[in-house]
Amino acid sequence: MKILSVNAGSSSLKFQMYEMPEEKVLISGVFERIGINDSLYTIKINGEKITKKAELPNHKEAVRILVEELLDNNVIKSLDEIKGIGHRVVQGADKFDKSVLIDDEVVEIISELSSLAPLHNPAAVTGIKAFKEIIPTAQAVAVFDTSFHQTMDKETYLYALPYNWYTDYQVRKYGAHGTSHNYVANRLSEILNKKDCRVIVCHLGNGGSITAVKDGKCVDTSMGFTPNAGVIMGTRCGDIDASIIPYMMKKTNMTYQDIDNAINKQSGFLGISGVSSDSRDIEDGIKQGNERCLLAQHMFIRRVVDYIAKYYVLLNGVDAIAFTAGIGENSIDIRKGIIEKLAVLGIKIDEEKNNVRGKEQLITTSDSSVPVYIIPTDEEVMIARDTYNLIG
Repeated sequence: MKILSVNAGSSSLKFQMYEMPEEKVLISGVFERIGINDSLYTIKINGEKITKKAELPNHKEAVRILVEELLDNNVIKSLDEIKGIGHRVVQGADKFDKSVLIDDEVVEIISELSSLAPLHNPAAVTGIKAFKEIIPTAQAVAVFDTSFHQTMDKETYLYALPYNWYTDYQVRKYGAHGTSHNYVANRLSEILNKKDCRVIVCHLGNGGSITAVKDGKCVDTSMGFTPNAGVIMGTRCGDIDASIIPYMMKKTNMTYQDIDNAINKQSGFLGISGVSSDSRDIEDGIKQGNERCLLAQHMFIRRVVDYIAKYYVLLNGVDAIAFTAGIGENSIDIRKGIIEKLAVLGIKIDEEKNNVRGKEQLITTSDSSVPVYIIPTDEEVMIARDTYNLIG
């Protein structure tokens, strides 16, 4: 059965097609700069990467070209072969604790939740509608980033704010990256050959979150009401004292929009280093002696260690820790810095094993109290699995 995994952004469309249940990748790619000048798309098939320029005024045109590529490359002979399309949706709030078949009501709820994810949910709806129009015979499934975190208990997901903010305005912790955390937690369970285990998953990229998982269920996660909570990120500040916001508004006459832009797009690695939001640029700056780049990396490591230590206590010890996503999978120096600060827990890095990028690997010594792994995430296959299970 052929299944498409789709991740629609405001100006992008990522896709991956699988033969299920074998989970064989048939083709993948991304459409970029949709609705913007100089749009283009890249496809990967049979080990070859092909980039083409194209006029992409909207997502519907991107889907139309995608279908042409599927047919021209003999991935499918007709649209009827595509049985399911799984759509990544960032915010499902407390409305969805699992993936669901998409109907008009589901689309309406996703749209209503756009105030909680203004950059993501509208894009998801756009993608859902575009695929429905071009490939009407395929069943559509919504896979929510937030659903994995719905197992948190009330004392964990509530904030100590007026209670009616929660009941009337849905103000609570939702988390994000749930599909990635779920995949990595499942993979750790397989590696450990242990269904009931306590693990900490560190999804560290330009956006980052850390999750405590017990027996396959989320116990706590670092992101909150929005993706701006938790650890320092590429351009997001992470946890701060909320009173900084009215203070800066008073001192500088910044508007709400100015503040929102500053804490989401001008902070994090970019704000501290003054150089870049990309950790690779930060590491280059460190090599050149840039003290602010070094400060940014040290602050990041400290915040990650804080959450790991917190969740270690919450879980009453852990069976394994995993690093995933762009930084987690590829930054040798950051992984080393984090693990060295966890030495008090008896965790010991194996520097030779840690000297890899993007590869599943145990990176601690045989006498380390807790094994630490690099596990490349695969959100697309999780979307495909849920889609296949729902329609199969």
